[in-house]
Amino acid sequence: MVQAHHKENRLKIIGIDPGLAATGIGIIGGIGTTVTSYSFSSIRTAQDLSLAMRLDRIFTQLIDILEVERPDLMVVEDVFSLEKYPTSGITLGKVTGVVLLVGCRSNVPIIEMPVRLAKQVLTGNGNASKAQLEKSVRHHLNIAKPIRPYHASDALALAMIGLFRYNQAIRKAGGSAPDMNRN
Repeated sequence: MVQAHHKENRLKIIGIDPGLAATGIGIIGGIGTTVTSYSFSSIRTAQDLSLAMRLDRIFTQLIDILEVERPDLMVVEDVFSLEKYPTSGITLGKVTGVVLLVGCRSNVPIIEMPVRLAKQVLTGNGNASKAQLEKSVRHHLNIAKPIRPYHASDALALAMIGLFRYNQAIRKAGGSAPDMNRN
């Protein structure tokens, strides 16, 4: 993960792509709309663990990451549900609830953002595939090697949009996020 250095006017944004098997983490440091540092990873949970234990693992690891990284803003992928798989949407809601709780407990300003918005801004197409978004994230960050898992590239995309879109608003608010939940 990125070192927790804060220069004046430098912001650190963490993007989170909630998922029960893998929660993507992307951290972007930047000044203005210029990315100066990045890192990514994921929190993985084993299928053979109970739901409660998997949620606890996500909670515990994310709280540790926020304690070390001390981001200025957390951008979380908004919950969505596919009509074909309603129980997946319910599970995703539980994971997202844990992620939001961690942010709240860590006193990090949080916004939820549809991944469709990140796709639109970074690729020009709100319906872009995960592969297209990952390629666009690599292009913006000048990374040659593929970013895996895709959850991590989605999280980086969310963090980048957080930096690009909310940088000025965060600085004007003195480091705390104003009401930015209106997309």
